Amino acid sequence: MSKRLRIIFMGTPEFAVPSLRSLVESNSNVVAVITVPDKPSGRGQKYTMSPVKAYAQEHGIPVLQPEKLKNPKFLEELRSYKADIQVVVAFRMLPEVVWSMPTHGTFNLHGSLLPQYRGAAPINWAVINGETETGVTTFFIEKEIDTGKIIYKEKEPIHPDDDAGSVYERLMYKGAKLVVKTVEAIENGEYPQEDQDEPVVVRSAPKIFRETCEIDWNKTAEEIHNFVRGLSPYPAAWTTLNGLSCKIFKTSVISEDETLADNVSSGEPLQPGEFKTDNKSYLYFRTSDTWISIEILQLEGKKRMEIGDFLRGTKLLHA
Repeated sequence: MSKRLRIIFMGTPEFAVPSLRSLVESNSNVVAVITVPDKPSGRGQKYTMSPVKAYAQEHGIPVLQPEKLKNPKFLEELRSYKADIQVVVAFRMLPEVVWSMPTHGTFNLHGSLLPQYRGAAPINWAVINGETETGVTTFFIEKEIDTGKIIYKEKEPIHPDDDAGSVYERLMYKGAKLVVKTVEAIENGEYPQEDQDEPVVVRSAPKIFRETCEIDWNKTAEEIHNFVRGLSPYPAAWTTLNGLSCKIFKTSVISEDETLADNVSSGEPLQPGEFKTDNKSYLYFRTSDTWISIEILQLEGKKRMEIGDFLRGTKLLHA
């Protein structure tokens, strides 16, 4: 009979909750949860707990919320739980003194097929780059970020109508199953540990900032369409419209023939970033090769809307 490992789970956002829930529901021995400190949010700046903490409290699991992971008091408390293994899902970087503490080490769930898309935003960048496949990987944490020995991988297709949100949703649950599979394999003492082979081209997944999200209209329509998909619904691609910042959540690629049929290309040729609209039903932006149709957007100070609803309430001055 396999030994039930003493598990410490580390995670913060919604993405981590199904993994923790799956461990609890599979009767794994989760002895404590580590998550971020409560933070003020909203207009009232009331302190709110992370989704992982909320789940842990509902199920009577002790929660630790260190400000600093190298704090001696935290490390002493962490050691007191005598964890056999630590499971990390969507948490922050761990110092070696933390990840090396358990007997069986610490493994992480990553939202890509490693070694591709190492970094903070693997799901976003896979969609931005037009990939047709991604997945989840469990691997043992080592000194270099996302480079440790791979335990398991599971593939997941990226469909043409997917955005980062829909891929995130599927990987969240696929990853939860993989976490349980990994824990059970380690408990049984039979699990792979494969080195990460470095491919010729390694795509990275760096953290995304607001400036990262600005649309470059000099790119092709397909590149821009994937860029919008990869940043939707959060943090969202943006451009400037009527002098205001405008988030773009959904687009489609429009051919030159289609715009000609709608008499959009009449007059002087438009430059990338310029747009045409009938102020009723469509808004087309020129790209380096053809056109992008804006389908869902949110102008600064307004609600998120479909293009028809938006145009009924907003007059655009176009080229």
